[in-house]
Amino acid sequence: MKKDQLLQYVGNTAQIGGSRHYLLSDGRGRDMRAIDVNTGSGLNYTILPDRGMDISLASFRGNNLVYISCNGETHPAFFEPSGFGWLNTFTGGLLTTCGLTYLGAPVKDGDEELGLHGRYSTIPARQVADLSEWVGDEYHIRLRGTIEEGRIFGHRIRLEREISSIVGQNTIRIRDIVTNFGYKASPYTILYHMNLGYPLLSEFSELIVDPVITVPATPFAAEGINDFRRFIKPQANCQEQVYFHSVKSDNKGKAHAALLNRKLGISLKIKFDAEQLPYLTEWKMMGMGEYVLGLEPCNVPAKNRVTLKEEKILPYIKAGETITNNIEVELTDL
Repeated sequence: MKKDQLLQYVGNTAQIGGSRHYLLSDGRGRDMRAIDVNTGSGLNYTILPDRGMDISLASFRGNNLVYISCNGETHPAFFEPSGFGWLNTFTGGLLTTCGLTYLGAPVKDGDEELGLHGRYSTIPARQVADLSEWVGDEYHIRLRGTIEEGRIFGHRIRLEREISSIVGQNTIRIRDIVTNFGYKASPYTILYHMNLGYPLLSEFSELIVDPVITVPATPFAAEGINDFRRFIKPQANCQEQVYFHSVKSDNKGKAHAALLNRKLGISLKIKFDAEQLPYLTEWKMMGMGEYVLGLEPCNVPAKNRVTLKEEKILPYIKAGETITNNIEVELTDL
């Protein structure tokens, strides 16, 4: 339907889709900003500006898509940076960004203590803007924010994120522009921790991915390497399995991974820039109450900074350099 025809049927564009801004008011999420996005065609998701413009809740045609940890949506003021303290405020959700100067397991790098998975997801965005508008006959929902990770005498990295969807379509587009605004080269590690959960994830689900090579992170993961595409019912006393996939690209330079649930009749596909994000970390956890599949496009395997240095694969972003990452999440009926 053309824009002028559609507007004859509605009193406000909120009837057909759009964004809704509010503050959470209870528990550990109290006073945290949230933005609900409704595409008007079945896809709904929640952006948390105070968690680096990451995405928590997400559903498609009434079916939940994501794993939410027992912490829930937690205010960044509760962040514990040392050791495994990151887990005490990890929400999960459709996207938790890890980085920007370190990720992976805790380690001491020289005089610097590095906790699990970095600080990014606990940094509130500034200059948050809703730029939604009509573009011809399409209504484009566009949310933008700026996140800066830096310290005096240290590294300074800025990430400008735009998350967008088009009303009537079931795709989320994430565009990150990463800039070193300091005056010296900085380590640059980024991982898009996308956490899929029940009912999209179940024993009826299948991972569709075609890696160049797959490396298990642990001996227990190696035991299950032939089954990394398949899933089972929740298990008691289960251990996590992690795999580092090196990805292939299509003729447009995109890598693909999808989770299909034929019983539910839903497919969630992730597309990302293979040149900028040449790895896909898979986090498979089939535990009771901790039942999750992490599909994590990244520019390095999910290893700590010391290990990356030892393996001579730690990326750096030069002073003044800018890198752009594009990720799409597409929902379809099977």
